[in-house]
Amino acid sequence: MERPLLAVLLLVGLFIGCAVGSAYARARRGWNDYQTVKKSVPGARRGAWLLIRGVAVKAGVIALLLFGAVAYAAVGSDEDAAGPTPGQSPTQSDPPRR
Repeated sequence: MERPLLAVLLLVGLFIGCAVGSAYARARRGWNDYQTVKKSVPGARRGAWLLIRGVAVKAGVIALLLFGAVAYAAVGSDEDAAGPTPGQSPTQSDPPRR
């Protein structure tokens, strides 16, 4: 009777041991991945800020150009303010008398 009991206990122990071993391996692999990503975060953060800065500069330049275009359109050009210039037209006068 002891032999089957020992066999069952051995199988249960092997099953629990495999489950615990695979959980430990998974946790160790996750910890190593976490440490790798943790070391790469400052470089990735710096790169992200550089990209954001580039986009902000481009958006600022575009906003300034749009503001300038709107201001120019609101003021108008100098040619319109001067009005039309008189052209040469023959004057109608009486013919000279003798």
